[in-house]
Amino acid sequence: MKKPSHWSDVGEWSMIWGMRFLLRVYLVFGRTVLQWFLYPVVSYYWLANKPGREASQVYLKRVAKLLPKSTLSGNLWDSYRHFISFANAIIDKLAAWSGALSCADISYRGRDELLAQIKANKGAILLGSHLGNLEVCRVIADMDDAPRINVLVYTKHAEKFNRLLRQTNENSSLNLIQVTDISAATAMLLSDKIDNGELIIITADRTSVNQNPRVSWAGFLGADASFPQGPFILASLLKCPVYTLFCLKQLGKQVIYFEHFSDMLIFPRKNREQSMQQTIQRYAQRLEHYCLMEPLQWFNFFDFWRVDEQ
Repeated sequence: MKKPSHWSDVGEWSMIWGMRFLLRVYLVFGRTVLQWFLYPVVSYYWLANKPGREASQVYLKRVAKLLPKSTLSGNLWDSYRHFISFANAIIDKLAAWSGALSCADISYRGRDELLAQIKANKGAILLGSHLGNLEVCRVIADMDDAPRINVLVYTKHAEKFNRLLRQTNENSSLNLIQVTDISAATAMLLSDKIDNGELIIITADRTSVNQNPRVSWAGFLGADASFPQGPFILASLLKCPVYTLFCLKQLGKQVIYFEHFSDMLIFPRKNREQSMQQTIQRYAQRLEHYCLMEPLQWFNFFDFWRVDEQ
């Protein structure tokens, strides 16, 4: 069976035309009607996407071993529920984009420390993931006193996404920046944003789209998996505080967790690789912690533990 060589080869629903169509359906007809569109499509996608279905089961079986008292076993029904959770996350994504998601729908953990950091006129790096729904940050960005939020994305469609964001809210303070590699020019641009007190969000659970990405191996859900070095190298170059960011849907509400990760990442030359591996292992442990809180909300539908699919 031929499998995709990289996660970026796996078709995702976040293509511009698809998101524009779904957003229009959501705005005109609401969530209930949109679900009538999504559920049949998700069911077909689950049936047709054998690699994604198998990857979902591999992941959920690892979770089940660590959560023996949960109802999860990693069977086909669990995998289908996993895909349905993804469909609901898409609806929440659209709600955040359209402004239907309000501040009353969101609660926070650990926000005060981050806000104090911003008030000191210093920005920060936020290490995100594909757990939960980072699009909820759109709501934070649109608050009157919120700092500007920049999201680094690997997709080639960042500028089109920015235009779509502006169409739904022309005053949005959320900015998507497309990156395939961190060049000197990119580092300078991001350094200016940090100096201006802005936040930079970058996901740290998928490796670069480059052909030979720099990775470190870390224990995650009972086995070693490769994690990208890029986000951590970037944080060390910017010499700024680093936080982790996880947004989970719990009891019908979006809960955003901010955790202080480091005042500044430093990787000494003498033991650079070892120091970086230890740092990435700490991140992997926090990701695992939150995955075990809401297992069906981690949306990496490829075999995360296979190096040739990272």
